[in-house]
Amino acid sequence: MAGHSKWANIKHRKAAQDAKRGKIFTKIIRELVVAAKEGGGDPNDNPRLRAAMDKALGANMKKDTIEKAIDRGTGNAEGDNYEELTYEGYGPGGVAILVECMTDNKNRTVGEVRHAFTKHGGNLGTNGSVAYLFEKKGQFIFGDNVEEEALMEAALEAGAEDLVAHDDGSFELQTAPEDFLDIKEALVKAGFKPENAEVSMLPSTQAELDVNDGAKVIRLVDRLEELDDTQNVYTNADIPSESYDLV
Repeated sequence: MAGHSKWANIKHRKAAQDAKRGKIFTKIIRELVVAAKEGGGDPNDNPRLRAAMDKALGANMKKDTIEKAIDRGTGNAEGDNYEELTYEGYGPGGVAILVECMTDNKNRTVGEVRHAFTKHGGNLGTNGSVAYLFEKKGQFIFGDNVEEEALMEAALEAGAEDLVAHDDGSFELQTAPEDFLDIKEALVKAGFKPENAEVSMLPSTQAELDVNDGAKVIRLVDRLEELDDTQNVYTNADIPSESYDLV
């Protein structure tokens, strides 16, 4: 599991997200709408909505914007009807890629996703072609300034499943998805604020890439994430940190 570029990957993603803050808000609003539609508008009874609200507040979204999105999901306000879709494919170097989308126009979305794969050296696969390589987990990333033994102790006390030390000095904590928010609150209370925290699709195996293929995968993932209907992009790429200098 010990990938050698976890920290570089997180910094790259954060920089990209900061550059398109409006897109982040759009993604979160769609997640709020769909979560409320699926499980109701009470976050105490709807873990997915609770997680989406936590993400919204973390992005400094106004409370009235959050409430309006929830009202749309529960049918108390008009708005677009989003459908959840997951696309599977392969990138340069045989990397497996999952693309989670929310869309009001399936034909537009699949065309844009296929074009992104084709333009950047990948190809769109069939349903089930790579999904079996991923498992849903809560994921926390901590920088290289964290003391490992203290983090391990706090993680065990909070109920986390696994702690991985990466070659770049960062740490990755994994949890069951349903325990994600409770463990996050416990870790922050113990003084450990993660650099990145999310429920993610984590790969069971990783594809190790050379510097050039790593840069190609980064460009493909960036393009997929730029699409209006994309919510999340997951890969099993183990990318050298030098690849980020080529993008």
